[in-house]
Amino acid sequence: MASIQLDMYQACALGALVYCLGRFMVKKLAFLSKYCIPAPVAGGIVFAFVHLALYGTGILEISFDTTLQTVFMTIFFCSVGFTACFRLLRKGGVQVFIFLALAILICVIQDGVGSALAAAFGLDPLLGLCMGSMPLVGGHGTSGSFGPLLESDYAVAGATTVALAAATYGLVSGSMMGGPIARARVERHHLKSTAAEEGNAQEEVSSPIDGQKFTTAAVFLAVAIGAGTFIFAFFKSIGLTFPTYIGAMLAAAAIRNIWDVKRAELPMEEIDALGGLSLNLFLAMAMMSLKLWELAALALPMIVILLIQTIIMFLYANFVVFNVMGRDFEAAAMTTAFCGFGMGATPNAMANMRALTERYGPAPRAFFIVPLVGSLFVDFFNSMVLTTFMNLL
Repeated sequence: MASIQLDMYQACALGALVYCLGRFMVKKLAFLSKYCIPAPVAGGIVFAFVHLALYGTGILEISFDTTLQTVFMTIFFCSVGFTACFRLLRKGGVQVFIFLALAILICVIQDGVGSALAAAFGLDPLLGLCMGSMPLVGGHGTSGSFGPLLESDYAVAGATTVALAAATYGLVSGSMMGGPIARARVERHHLKSTAAEEGNAQEEVSSPIDGQKFTTAAVFLAVAIGAGTFIFAFFKSIGLTFPTYIGAMLAAAAIRNIWDVKRAELPMEEIDALGGLSLNLFLAMAMMSLKLWELAALALPMIVILLIQTIIMFLYANFVVFNVMGRDFEAAAMTTAFCGFGMGATPNAMANMRALTERYGPAPRAFFIVPLVGSLFVDFFNSMVLTTFMNLL
């Protein structure tokens, strides 16, 4: 069998093309847009199946230099760190903290279930994390970063492939499960929208993005990433194993909150834009590296574990989230959203809520709490939960 080794520049160029293919697919195929499948994931899956066909017929195997993939991953998670604004968390009131606590708890449950069931199947318990909160709450971004870490530092074969496959399953199942649960609650309890009483939330007006702000954003990211290396080195010196990006993430969170205290402005739109660009390229390159032939031996355990995780999410959202968040219409909206980002990603959560509110009326409180927790904090705390499990296991 012939083999090709792409260097980091060639791998990046191919990743960009795979991302463009995914954008074209999402634009042309309605079901991809409906289930909020990210463009690099769509394009990457096509590439992965083409690669599987080439490998399976003994024609060609392609390998990649992942240097730039690691760089893009660090930039993205550093940008996530800049969104950790604790002032906004306090502003949201006690329900924000309750919803965040529920999200952290499901991370712990998913990782406990995943690692325990993996051990029951005779697999490495660490591989169970690749069917726990890593793909289900963290999505493809967290899967693509923790998977290689498990492979390189813990010798968990196929971790990235399993995690990315589970993340794709989660995107679809979370979208399909959330709506029926919330609609059943609304109809059974005759819940009504309270938007008229609470007032509609006003959307913030975004400032235009300009070149100078992009330069400033790049400086902030570079400083946070550089400072993060010292944080990572400290953790390593005391025997804790963290992904390399955790240091950058913590440094960025510290900078963000110091700037908030000083009431100084950060170029958040530009930081988000650079983080989004890095995420797209990182995901495309991670999906390109999928070795689907490694899933053959894990097919049955994966199916069983993911089905059990789906049942747990159904019960947790239906009976815990709905009741704890108040058993009202807003709670129903947050329940359907929880299925979205608890099994897939925050965009799934928002899509689930939109589908509900288009039929039954606005839910302004839910639309404030869910993106605040789902976009700004759940990835941060999920990374901490995963790191804790990795060190314990």
